[in-house]
Amino acid sequence: MTGAAGTVAATGLAQVFWGSTYLVTTEFLPPDRPLFTALVRALPAGLLLLAVTRVLPRGDWWWRASVLGALNIGAFFPLLFLAAYRMPGGMAAVAGSVGPLLVAGLGAVLLSERVRARTVVTGLVAVAGVTLVMVPGLGSVDAVGVAAAFGSAGAMSLGTVLGKRWGRPAGAGPLALTGWQLTAGGLVIAPLAVAVEGAPPAIDAAGVAGYGYLALVNTALAYWLWFRGTGRMTATGVTFLVPLSPLTATVLGWGFLGESLTAVQVAGMAVALAATVAGQWSPRAAAGARLVTGGPAESGARAVRR
Repeated sequence: MTGAAGTVAATGLAQVFWGSTYLVTTEFLPPDRPLFTALVRALPAGLLLLAVTRVLPRGDWWWRASVLGALNIGAFFPLLFLAAYRMPGGMAAVAGSVGPLLVAGLGAVLLSERVRARTVVTGLVAVAGVTLVMVPGLGSVDAVGVAAAFGSAGAMSLGTVLGKRWGRPAGAGPLALTGWQLTAGGLVIAPLAVAVEGAPPAIDAAGVAGYGYLALVNTALAYWLWFRGTGRMTATGVTFLVPLSPLTATVLGWGFLGESLTAVQVAGMAVALAATVAGQWSPRAAAGARLVTGGPAESGARAVRR
């Protein structure tokens, strides 16, 4: 698959990888160590990509990469896991699915872009679809968890819009840009992880395999696919791929963890997927657009918890 459709498919694959985060976290990793998990995901992958690309930021891109890394990784990862541990994952998934609406609003403020009624309607449909999928896991409201979930979605959305505003630096491809942000975000998380969680937990063979997958496939590869795609798509088109993450988490939970899948959830999947497809039919997205270097949403990292 080539061209615009190939770009959308490859970028969407990143969301599919992120949808596996819940399964890997619950089945392979030590429990209740969100900051350590976020650190292991970000910093080793970032350092690996820096070693591979051997390209460092120049000029303004030192602070720009730091800001984007702090938003897309340093803030997003801890808030994501905090939300997942404080409340049912379904509610976190619903909060994360508001990404397209947040990006549209921030784009109007920071980029002077007109908010299209079509974008708002499609975004609301996506939220409705994800809500239907996650209905069994919504549960009670935790104020801190809700704030963290919306905070993670807000950090990603702001990173997306700022990335679009700044474009991509000359002489640096998406692999280098990914390495900069993962490293910067990892350095933000490291002192927080030490201060809050202390020494690293004991890790068995399954944990090594799980962390290896998260760092290499779920982070290094997936983020490269994401940043490669966001460099060729509009910010709104990119964020409409977000529902693929909770939908993937739902399917994996059904297939590997024996979780039930009701008719309402299947209907919600169809609605969310329809909104995802519709979000790619924007005239600007079809034209292929200005550069975007924002971060992903992983609202489905723990999207189904029965």
